[in-house]
Amino acid sequence: MTTIVAVQSDDGVLFGADSQVTAANGRKYSATRMVKICERNGYIIAGSGECAPCDIAQHIWLPPIPTAKDKKDLYHFMIAKVIPSLKQCFKDNDYKVNPDDDETAFSFIIALHGELFEIADDFSISLDDSGFYGVGSGSSYAIGALHAGATIEQALTIAANNDAFTSAPFIFIDQEK
Repeated sequence: MTTIVAVQSDDGVLFGADSQVTAANGRKYSATRMVKICERNGYIIAGSGECAPCDIAQHIWLPPIPTAKDKKDLYHFMIAKVIPSLKQCFKDNDYKVNPDDDETAFSFIIALHGELFEIADDFSISLDDSGFYGVGSGSSYAIGALHAGATIEQALTIAANNDAFTSAPFIFIDQEK
């Protein structure tokens, strides 16, 4: 119930997110401290879905720092070190994904050293050669807009116009390679 998009370029990444938080009962929340994108330990972490896993990933988890060797293959580093670290943090904080629930519990877009990785609630990592990434209920609108040539801000506006769970103000953050 959100819209987060990120664009990968040769120079780095740019994230954009809406600021609406909607509870399971439909109540809307808005507070400047309830962010959907944060920076931690050299990472940008953007999360959508249930608040608990997003809070853990963005406020408690301390992501591992890659070595010089790790930086040569960040995809492998994400699989071999980052995901196990995130899983352990969830376990340490008593968060369990319910495999019987048909709803997506969470989705993350994580940037490290200017590279994007999309993480699903089964902890799989996806990459996209288009350079466009999106999570949340309005992300399909936003990704479609990006493919049609829209800027991130225009894409978020389009998502907000079409998705009841997305609204301004929008937040932007970037990371250089």
